[in-house]
Amino acid sequence: MSDVSQASKQSSPNAGGEGFDVAKLLLEGRAFFALIVIIVVFSILSPYYLSVANFLTMASHVAIFGILAIGMLLVILNGGIDLSVGSTLGLAGVVAGFLMQGVTLTWLGVVLYPPVWVVAVLACMLGAAVGLINGVLIARFKVPAFVATLGVMYMARGLALLMTSGLTYNNLGGKPELGNTGFDALGFNRLFGVPTGVVVLAVIALIGSIVLNRTAFGRWLYASGGNERAAELSGVPVKTVQISVYVLSGICAAIAGLILSSQLTSAGPTAGTTYELTAIAAVVIGGAALTGGRGNIRGTLLGAFVIGFLSDGLVIIGISSYWQTVFTGAVIVLAVLLNAVQYRRRSKLPASTGGQPTSQKRGKAEPANPAQGKTAS
Repeated sequence: MSDVSQASKQSSPNAGGEGFDVAKLLLEGRAFFALIVIIVVFSILSPYYLSVANFLTMASHVAIFGILAIGMLLVILNGGIDLSVGSTLGLAGVVAGFLMQGVTLTWLGVVLYPPVWVVAVLACMLGAAVGLINGVLIARFKVPAFVATLGVMYMARGLALLMTSGLTYNNLGGKPELGNTGFDALGFNRLFGVPTGVVVLAVIALIGSIVLNRTAFGRWLYASGGNERAAELSGVPVKTVQISVYVLSGICAAIAGLILSSQLTSAGPTAGTTYELTAIAAVVIGGAALTGGRGNIRGTLLGAFVIGFLSDGLVIIGISSYWQTVFTGAVIVLAVLLNAVQYRRRSKLPASTGGQPTSQKRGKAEPANPAQGKTAS
């Protein structure tokens, strides 16, 4: 068995011999408990909050945040950050809107109306291309992730503005005679009563969970995020993993952009503004460490529901949208503080191998576990 596989399996803490710890329970289950509190409080403040219609609406909003957050989780597990996801979402929506309006080929004197599946594939390819640019800049040219993705964020937003001249593409439902109907299905159709966006989120979450927990790529990702140098020495293709997570993040952003544009039946160049912060908030609330190597799909989904249900609850009780940004920022700060407390507590606990003290307590340094902090989804 490889060093990476052994490290991954040893990363789960051994609870043997530990008593019931309320503080630990609250810390590690904070996203779940926060979601319960939010639901209870807003249900009391507004009887409409948990109605079937509003619940499905909130779930549709969460689907967009959740898909973005899953892509962001992959990047953060690798020890990076992707500030371009909001702009990528907006650009993908604009490209979809542009294609749905028809592509004029002047030299042929024809206007092409691609079918919806072609529009979706091209938008996802665009998202992958944006992610590839991020990944190459960071992995090959060693540009800091914050700087690289910040620059790409402005580039993507600028391209969206150039394509639309600052305007919005409306009426994206398509026309039957042109064979390009069905774009609004992503936003309005339901499968057994469940919004299509939520179904897409569930599929992406399932695939992501399998990849993280059942594949070599998942082990490589946790290993390289926990200790990049140790992972590289263990044979992990660190650069390939790094580029791949940014490509996947770009694809997730493009899918989220398609769903958002479908829900609105319009695509504007400013769509997705500040959504990168929402995605980061969901990941952090879900318990992932911004330093990499710690986090899971389950926690990220809970974080997305916390953000989505909180935002919609504030709207329902009449709180200004400006205050929503304040609350989101406060939630991020609180989540980071709780993460710091949780990992500080873990560092003081005996190591998972037979309850032995940590290497620092034994008086000698040991090689870092490249997959430390992996939590099964």
